[in-house]
Amino acid sequence: MAFFTSRDGTSLFYNDWGTGKPVVLLGTAMMSSRMWEFQAPCLAAHGFRCVTYDRRGCGRSDQPWEGYDYDTLADDLAALLHHLDLVDVTLVGYAVGGGEAVRYLSRHGTDRVSRLALVGSTTPFMMKTPDNPEGLDPEFFEGLAEGMVKDRPRWAAELATQFFGGADAGPDRSPLSPELTNWLAELALDCSPRAAVEIYRTLFTTDQRSETAEITLPTLIAHGTADAGAPFRLCGEATAALIPGSTFIRYEGAAHGLFATHADRFNADLLAFLAK
Repeated sequence: MAFFTSRDGTSLFYNDWGTGKPVVLLGTAMMSSRMWEFQAPCLAAHGFRCVTYDRRGCGRSDQPWEGYDYDTLADDLAALLHHLDLVDVTLVGYAVGGGEAVRYLSRHGTDRVSRLALVGSTTPFMMKTPDNPEGLDPEFFEGLAEGMVKDRPRWAAELATQFFGGADAGPDRSPLSPELTNWLAELALDCSPRAAVEIYRTLFTTDQRSETAEITLPTLIAHGTADAGAPFRLCGEATAALIPGSTFIRYEGAAHGLFATHADRFNADLLAFLAK
């Protein structure tokens, strides 16, 4: 297995598959890079160098007590790009991975990155404040945190229905078998209890409106209209409005986990963006 070391000495696992222009996939809050079951092999098979990694606290990477803020997570990503000396990179940020990618660009610039895809992204700002009245009440996060602390396996299993949606989750949907749904839910248990709560705290409380508005790279935004994890209007539409010229693809009826439920369509949309 391959590992690199972050600035603060944290050991992080990665996969590096295929050859060609590099695409780096940044996953959801608690899942390891195994979530890219349907995307990483597809990208490598289509002539791209696909890099995935387990963020700190998750999967096969170290699980330190600290470092779950966006600055540290962006520095971890910078260490990976430096370790592999990647240039002309397309960053694909999924959910909290979108916030991670945006913070990387504002903190480290665009020397190594040429394109950005934000999928089900939690950008630009989820929490309700006086100047963000459409946001979610802080009690929403407190309820999530309480559920994770009390019984994380049950919390993850119950969240799976919301995460992947029901049978009516829009066109182009691939029904997930119970076995696949259970496996994907179990990936949420790959992270430490500390990482689970703190990564969610970061994605919920961090205001990224100004740094999202500064993005000038060609950007794809893909978002499910029934996404409850990163609500469509609050996240997808708001992100697209802040990035002029971005390509905004709506997945009608899709929930948060469209990387699995709409894998074929998502792969095709991502490949089309990469080909431009």
